[in-house]
Amino acid sequence: MTDRYAVVGNPVAHSLSPQIHTAFARQTGADLVYTRLLAPLDRFAACIAEFRAEGGAGVNVTLPFKLEAWRLATRRSERAEQAQAVNTLRFDGGVVFGDNTDGAGLVRDIEINCAHAIAGRRVLLLGAGGAARGVLLPLIGCRPSALVIANRSIDKALALAQHFSRWGACRACSYAELAANTFDIVINATSASVAGELPPLPAGVFAPGSLAYDMMYGARALPFLQSAQAQGAARGIDGLGMLVEQAAEAFFVWRGVRPQTAPVIAALKEIR
Repeated sequence: MTDRYAVVGNPVAHSLSPQIHTAFARQTGADLVYTRLLAPLDRFAACIAEFRAEGGAGVNVTLPFKLEAWRLATRRSERAEQAQAVNTLRFDGGVVFGDNTDGAGLVRDIEINCAHAIAGRRVLLLGAGGAARGVLLPLIGCRPSALVIANRSIDKALALAQHFSRWGACRACSYAELAANTFDIVINATSASVAGELPPLPAGVFAPGSLAYDMMYGARALPFLQSAQAQGAARGIDGLGMLVEQAAEAFFVWRGVRPQTAPVIAALKEIR
Protein backbone atom coordinates (compact mmCIF):
# COMPACT_ATOMS: atom_id res chain seq x y z
CA MET A 1 0.00 0.00 0.00
CA THR A 2 1.36 3.40 -1.00
CA ASP A 3 1.73 5.83 1.92
CA ARG A 4 0.80 9.46 1.40
CA TYR A 5 2.70 12.45 2.74
CA ALA A 6 2.62 16.18 1.98
CA VAL A 7 4.12 19.52 2.84
CA VAL A 8 1.48 21.97 4.08
CA GLY A 9 1.93 25.72 3.94
CA ASN A 10 0.84 29.02 2.43
CA PRO A 11 2.56 29.67 0.08
CA VAL A 12 3.90 26.23 -0.73
CA ALA A 13 4.50 26.09 -4.49
CA HIS A 14 8.20 26.93 -4.01
CA SER A 15 8.84 24.03 -1.62
CA LEU A 16 11.60 21.57 -2.50
CA SER A 17 10.21 18.97 -0.09
CA PRO A 18 8.60 16.78 -2.80
CA GLN A 19 11.94 16.43 -4.62
CA ILE A 20 13.75 15.72 -1.35
CA HIS A 21 11.36 13.07 -0.05
CA THR A 22 11.01 11.44 -3.46
CA ALA A 23 14.80 11.05 -3.47
CA PHE A 24 14.69 9.60 0.05
CA ALA A 25 12.01 7.13 -1.04
CA ARG A 26 14.16 5.95 -3.97
CA GLN A 27 17.12 5.46 -1.63
CA THR A 28 15.21 3.45 0.95
CA GLY A 29 12.78 1.57 -1.30
CA ALA A 30 9.81 3.23 0.37
CA ASP A 31 6.43 3.05 -1.36
CA LEU A 32 5.14 6.58 -0.94
CA VAL A 33 3.85 9.64 -2.74
CA TYR A 34 4.63 13.15 -1.51
CA THR A 35 2.77 16.26 -2.64
CA ARG A 36 2.33 19.95 -1.82
CA LEU A 37 -0.83 21.03 -0.01
CA LEU A 38 -1.80 24.70 -0.06
CA ALA A 39 -3.88 25.41 3.03
CA PRO A 40 -6.00 28.56 3.24
CA LEU A 41 -4.83 30.71 6.13
CA ASP A 42 -8.03 30.02 8.10
CA ARG A 43 -8.37 26.30 7.25
CA PHE A 44 -5.18 24.58 8.38
CA ALA A 45 -6.87 22.18 10.80
CA ALA A 46 -9.59 21.39 8.27
CA CYS A 47 -6.99 20.64 5.57
CA ILE A 48 -5.14 18.29 7.92
CA ALA A 49 -8.38 16.52 8.82
CA GLU A 50 -9.23 16.07 5.14
CA PHE A 51 -5.74 14.74 4.36
CA ARG A 52 -5.97 12.24 7.23
CA ALA A 53 -9.43 11.13 6.10
CA GLU A 54 -8.01 10.45 2.64
CA GLY A 55 -5.36 8.16 4.13
CA GLY A 56 -2.50 10.60 4.72
CA ALA A 57 0.26 9.22 6.94
CA GLY A 58 2.05 12.44 7.83
CA VAL A 59 2.90 15.99 6.83
CA ASN A 60 5.69 18.51 6.98
CA VAL A 61 4.44 21.91 8.11
CA THR A 62 5.92 25.17 6.88
CA LEU A 63 5.03 28.83 7.32
CA PRO A 64 2.74 30.10 8.68
CA PHE A 65 1.25 27.03 10.39
CA LYS A 66 3.91 25.70 12.80
CA LEU A 67 2.18 27.11 15.88
CA GLU A 68 -1.19 25.75 14.75
CA ALA A 69 0.42 22.37 14.15
CA TRP A 70 1.75 22.44 17.72
CA ARG A 71 -1.76 23.04 19.04
CA LEU A 72 -3.20 20.32 16.78
CA ALA A 73 -0.79 17.62 18.00
CA THR A 74 -2.19 15.33 20.70
CA ARG A 75 1.29 14.06 21.61
CA ARG A 76 4.60 15.88 21.15
CA SER A 77 8.33 15.24 21.34
CA GLU A 78 10.27 17.18 23.99
CA ARG A 79 11.92 19.36 21.34
CA ALA A 80 8.52 20.25 19.90
CA GLU A 81 7.05 20.83 23.35
CA GLN A 82 9.80 23.26 24.29
CA ALA A 83 9.84 25.00 20.91
CA GLN A 84 6.05 25.32 21.02
CA ALA A 85 6.19 24.87 17.26
CA VAL A 86 5.78 21.75 15.12
CA ASN A 87 7.06 21.16 11.59
CA THR A 88 6.36 17.41 11.39
CA LEU A 89 3.10 15.56 12.07
CA ARG A 90 2.71 11.78 12.08
CA PHE A 91 -0.73 10.20 12.16
CA ASP A 92 -0.91 7.05 14.30
CA GLY A 93 -4.55 6.02 14.32
CA GLY A 94 -6.25 8.59 16.53
CA VAL A 95 -2.95 10.07 17.73
CA VAL A 96 -1.42 13.11 16.05
CA PHE A 97 2.27 13.10 16.96
CA GLY A 98 4.08 16.42 16.60
CA ASP A 99 7.83 16.93 16.32
CA ASN A 100 10.19 19.75 15.44
CA THR A 101 13.12 18.65 13.30
CA ASP A 102 14.48 22.11 12.46
CA GLY A 103 17.10 22.20 15.21
CA ALA A 104 18.38 18.71 14.46
CA GLY A 105 18.64 19.69 10.80
CA LEU A 106 20.56 22.87 11.59
CA VAL A 107 23.02 21.12 13.91
CA ARG A 108 23.70 18.28 11.47
CA ASP A 109 24.28 20.73 8.63
CA ILE A 110 26.73 22.85 10.61
CA GLU A 111 28.60 20.03 12.32
CA ILE A 112 28.61 17.34 9.63
CA ASN A 113 28.12 19.01 6.24
CA CYS A 114 30.06 22.17 7.11
CA ALA A 115 32.49 20.34 9.45
CA HIS A 116 32.24 23.26 11.88
CA ALA A 117 32.09 22.28 15.56
CA ILE A 118 29.55 23.99 17.81
CA ALA A 119 30.88 22.68 21.14
CA GLY A 120 33.07 25.24 22.85
CA ARG A 121 32.27 27.95 20.29
CA ARG A 122 30.63 31.34 20.82
CA VAL A 123 27.26 31.25 19.05
CA LEU A 124 25.06 34.23 18.17
CA LEU A 125 21.46 33.51 17.20
CA LEU A 126 19.70 36.40 15.46
CA GLY A 127 15.95 36.59 15.95
CA ALA A 128 13.49 35.44 18.60
CA GLY A 129 10.59 34.13 16.52
CA GLY A 130 9.49 30.62 15.66
CA ALA A 131 12.62 29.80 13.67
CA ALA A 132 14.88 30.68 16.59
CA ARG A 133 12.65 28.92 19.11
CA GLY A 134 12.78 25.72 17.05
CA VAL A 135 16.59 25.43 17.11
CA LEU A 136 17.52 26.61 20.60
CA LEU A 137 17.24 23.31 22.46
CA PRO A 138 19.44 21.37 19.99
CA LEU A 139 21.97 24.23 19.95
CA ILE A 140 22.17 24.21 23.74
CA GLY A 141 22.66 20.44 23.59
CA CYS A 142 25.84 20.99 21.54
CA ARG A 143 27.39 22.79 24.56
CA PRO A 144 28.67 26.02 23.01
CA SER A 145 30.87 28.13 25.26
CA ALA A 146 28.35 30.97 24.89
CA LEU A 147 24.92 31.25 23.30
CA VAL A 148 23.50 34.73 22.81
CA ILE A 149 20.06 35.59 21.39
CA ALA A 150 19.84 39.04 19.79
CA ASN A 151 16.59 40.58 18.61
CA ARG A 152 15.08 43.95 17.77
CA SER A 153 12.53 43.40 20.53
CA ILE A 154 14.66 42.68 23.58
CA ASP A 155 11.60 41.47 25.53
CA LYS A 156 11.08 38.54 23.15
CA ALA A 157 14.76 37.59 23.33
CA LEU A 158 14.71 37.78 27.14
CA ALA A 159 11.64 35.55 27.29
CA LEU A 160 13.34 32.94 25.09
CA ALA A 161 16.56 33.01 27.11
CA GLN A 162 14.64 32.65 30.36
CA HIS A 163 12.64 29.71 29.01
CA PHE A 164 15.58 27.78 27.57
CA SER A 165 18.19 28.55 30.22
CA ARG A 166 16.95 25.59 32.29
CA TRP A 167 18.72 23.32 29.77
CA GLY A 168 21.93 25.31 29.49
CA ALA A 169 23.40 28.78 29.64
CA CYS A 170 22.04 31.30 27.17
CA ARG A 171 21.46 35.02 27.39
CA ALA A 172 19.65 37.74 25.48
CA CYS A 173 20.60 41.19 24.33
CA SER A 174 19.73 43.93 21.87
CA TYR A 175 21.69 44.37 18.66
CA ALA A 176 23.37 47.47 20.07
CA GLU A 177 24.66 45.47 23.03
CA LEU A 178 26.59 43.18 20.67
CA ALA A 179 29.22 45.87 20.10
CA ALA A 180 32.70 44.77 21.19
CA ASN A 181 31.61 41.10 21.24
CA THR A 182 32.81 38.51 18.71
CA PHE A 183 31.32 35.16 17.76
CA ASP A 184 32.50 32.01 16.02
CA ILE A 185 29.08 31.13 14.58
CA VAL A 186 26.41 33.69 13.66
CA ILE A 187 23.03 32.22 12.68
CA ASN A 188 20.39 34.38 11.01
CA ALA A 189 16.96 33.13 12.12
CA THR A 190 15.20 36.43 11.41
CA SER A 191 12.71 37.09 8.64
CA ALA A 192 14.88 39.92 7.29
CA SER A 193 16.18 37.81 4.39
CA VAL A 194 12.63 37.32 3.09
CA ALA A 195 12.45 41.08 2.41
CA GLY A 196 16.06 41.35 1.25
CA GLU A 197 16.98 43.23 4.42
CA LEU A 198 19.77 42.79 6.96
CA PRO A 199 19.70 42.48 10.75
CA PRO A 200 21.26 45.63 12.28
CA LEU A 201 24.50 44.01 13.39
CA PRO A 202 27.23 46.31 14.71
CA ALA A 203 30.66 46.00 13.13
CA GLY A 204 33.12 43.50 14.52
CA VAL A 205 30.86 40.61 15.61
CA PHE A 206 32.50 38.05 13.31
CA ALA A 207 35.56 36.42 14.88
CA PRO A 208 38.48 35.26 12.70
CA GLY A 209 37.53 31.95 11.08
CA SER A 210 33.84 32.47 11.87
CA LEU A 211 30.86 30.90 10.13
CA ALA A 212 27.88 32.98 8.98
CA TYR A 213 24.74 30.87 8.51
CA ASP A 214 21.39 31.96 7.08
CA MET A 215 18.41 29.65 7.55
CA MET A 216 17.04 30.87 4.22
CA TYR A 217 18.48 29.31 1.09
CA GLY A 218 19.20 30.47 -2.41
CA ALA A 219 18.97 34.11 -3.45
CA ARG A 220 17.20 35.17 -0.25
CA ALA A 221 20.24 34.26 1.83
CA LEU A 222 22.76 36.15 -0.30
CA PRO A 223 22.45 39.67 1.22
CA PHE A 224 23.21 38.43 4.74
CA LEU A 225 25.98 36.07 3.68
CA GLN A 226 27.68 38.63 1.45
CA SER A 227 27.47 41.27 4.18
CA ALA A 228 28.85 38.84 6.75
CA GLN A 229 31.84 37.94 4.60
CA ALA A 230 32.49 41.62 3.93
CA GLN A 231 32.59 42.10 7.72
CA GLY A 232 35.11 39.30 8.25
CA ALA A 233 33.23 35.99 8.31
CA ALA A 234 35.42 33.26 6.87
CA ARG A 235 32.52 31.21 5.48
CA GLY A 236 28.94 31.90 4.49
CA ILE A 237 26.45 29.01 4.28
CA ASP A 238 22.77 29.11 3.34
CA GLY A 239 20.06 26.86 4.75
CA LEU A 240 19.75 24.35 1.90
CA GLY A 241 21.59 21.70 3.90
CA MET A 242 19.38 22.40 6.92
CA LEU A 243 16.31 21.94 4.73
CA VAL A 244 17.48 18.51 3.60
CA GLU A 245 18.69 17.46 7.04
CA GLN A 246 15.44 18.40 8.78
CA ALA A 247 13.58 16.51 6.05
CA ALA A 248 15.71 13.43 6.71
CA GLU A 249 14.89 13.71 10.41
CA ALA A 250 11.18 13.92 9.55
CA PHE A 251 11.53 10.88 7.27
CA PHE A 252 13.03 9.01 10.23
CA VAL A 253 10.12 10.10 12.46
CA TRP A 254 7.66 8.75 9.90
CA ARG A 255 9.41 5.59 8.75
CA GLY A 256 12.18 4.69 11.21
CA VAL A 257 14.84 4.90 8.48
CA ARG A 258 17.41 7.67 8.14
CA PRO A 259 18.23 8.39 4.48
CA GLN A 260 21.55 9.67 3.19
CA THR A 261 21.49 13.43 2.76
CA ALA A 262 24.78 14.22 1.00
CA PRO A 263 23.69 13.05 -2.48
CA VAL A 264 20.39 14.92 -2.19
CA ILE A 265 22.10 18.16 -1.16
CA ALA A 266 24.56 17.81 -4.03
CA ALA A 267 21.77 17.21 -6.56
CA LEU A 268 19.81 20.25 -5.37
CA LYS A 269 22.87 22.47 -5.57
CA GLU A 270 23.32 21.46 -9.21
CA ILE A 271 19.79 22.47 -10.25
CA ARG A 272 19.23 25.65 -8.26
